[in-house]
Amino acid sequence: MARRDPVRWIAMHAEAFIADMAMALGVGLAGGLIARSLRFSPIIGYLLAGLILGPFTPGYVAQAETVGVLAEVGVVFLMFGVGLHFNLTELAKTRGVSLPGALANTALVVLVGIGVAKLFGFSVRDGIVFGLAISVASTVVLVRTLQERGLLDTNTGRTAVGWLIVEDVLTVFFLVALPLMTDDGDSSLGSLAAADLECRDLWRGDGRAGLEAHSASSGLGGA
Repeated sequence: MARRDPVRWIAMHAEAFIADMAMALGVGLAGGLIARSLRFSPIIGYLLAGLILGPFTPGYVAQAETVGVLAEVGVVFLMFGVGLHFNLTELAKTRGVSLPGALANTALVVLVGIGVAKLFGFSVRDGIVFGLAISVASTVVLVRTLQERGLLDTNTGRTAVGWLIVEDVLTVFFLVALPLMTDDGDSSLGSLAAADLECRDLWRGDGRAGLEAHSASSGLGGA
């Protein structure tokens, strides 16, 4: 499936987007303030706001596509703001803890997931997916929480962020490799080869060839 372009989608659905955005901001702000007044993280209020505007509660229902676009834009700005405060040198100093810790944690939880899957009659592949799902935390939520508590620039905060970055990379690797374990392995190998060719073209500076390869692979993905 072809990836949606948020900017183009907003231009085509401006009126509905503005209405949903106004409702999301208003209800989200109210939820955040209520949560903070109760000494909870504002994230709890934001989650409740999403529940209120969702299709499973009465009243105003935001369009799923609009919320998806808002979520993508929000994550981009949040991570951009966090990146402005990141010191890569300081973050790299935590690799002695974050790298082996994340690797060991992911491996252990995936093994447990495989064991649980086999116990209930599921496949090894299902166990790997289950293990990955419960081994990875939300980097965005963690960063936001650390920011609120003033811990992002501490050694503990940098170690936690570095840990989750390693887990994110591992998850992406496993999600790319998982199709190779199924009967559709040939097409997966073809996708990996196309991605490798695209990276090589961009690395050599052949930007046009790289963009064409990317367009071709996107077209195949949406077919």
